[in-house]
Amino acid sequence: MFSTYKPEDVTILLKDISGLVKPQSTEEREKLIQSGKHYSEMLPLEYEPSAAYLKTYFDALERFSKITAAAVANVSEWIFAEKGAEIVLVSLARAGTPIGILIKHYCRVQHYTISIIRGVGIDKNAVNFILNRHSPASIQFVDGWTGKGAIQNQLNESMQDFPEIDAGLAVLSDPANVAAKFGTHEDFLIASSCLNSTVSGLLSRTFLRADIIGKNDFHGAAFYKNLIDKDLTYQFIEKIESHFDFSVTFKNIERPKNSGLDEVKKIADEFKIKDINLIKPSIGEATRVLLRRVPEKILVHSLNDEKNLGHLYQLAKEKGVEVIEYPLKNYKACGLIRALNDV
Repeated sequence: MFSTYKPEDVTILLKDISGLVKPQSTEEREKLIQSGKHYSEMLPLEYEPSAAYLKTYFDALERFSKITAAAVANVSEWIFAEKGAEIVLVSLARAGTPIGILIKHYCRVQHYTISIIRGVGIDKNAVNFILNRHSPASIQFVDGWTGKGAIQNQLNESMQDFPEIDAGLAVLSDPANVAAKFGTHEDFLIASSCLNSTVSGLLSRTFLRADIIGKNDFHGAAFYKNLIDKDLTYQFIEKIESHFDFSVTFKNIERPKNSGLDEVKKIADEFKIKDINLIKPSIGEATRVLLRRVPEKILVHSLNDEKNLGHLYQLAKEKGVEVIEYPLKNYKACGLIRALNDV
């Protein structure tokens, strides 16, 4: 169990690659990614948050813990209503894992976490491991939020090899309007998106490279044991759980007709961006752009929304990234990644 997650909370179907891969800087990885190397073949240097940024994180956690707990409750009730007591949660590492634990604690069911990699697919060895132990009808995939819907699309494609499994995602926030089950369509701040491994069991992003991951191995991840004194994983989980209300019943939220992808295409057209993979909509994805990529700019629905976007303002200020107001509809924020010829 190479993480700070409790064994009773999640079975981690990942290979420990700690010490086998040298992390690379954001700028170095960005050049390689935009030159064609896949992001899953590298590990990033972990951003260590400043005291000012951590302050905004704790403030965000305090302000958004109730809405996060309500979203957990709604999506949990939805899953339970459809699948009954035999639910097997399969969260998508790494951002989906703490969300999977929250749903597991709400529903008291089994929980695995596995890797899915955009442009490559799901870890089939991990899926087969689960299928050898559970019925396909009991499986529910879990992630934190949707951006453009790329992971849902990847899941749909991957599950063509496992037609007996429902590919529909369960998420807390679904501003893209693509998830099968969701807590809300509102683009709200899930505080775990503000940090990297220190709110994800000290695990890295998932990794897949043939010289380290064999054909019978699970996809890999590294354990950042050196950050043990900075781990906030259970502080996040316990804060959300403190607001659980088990008296609520599932609310069927009407799905908006406007597509998040349509909004992304409009942004691409207005900002002359040829590759929509350089556009990362939603608060969570914009945060990831600032933490892990080389940003061009951050679009926000308002320059005065300290409540929802204070952590983005702080992080952009620290990294010298321009923040501009833009009439977003599905989202409250959107990150634009700098194109290769500008890096």
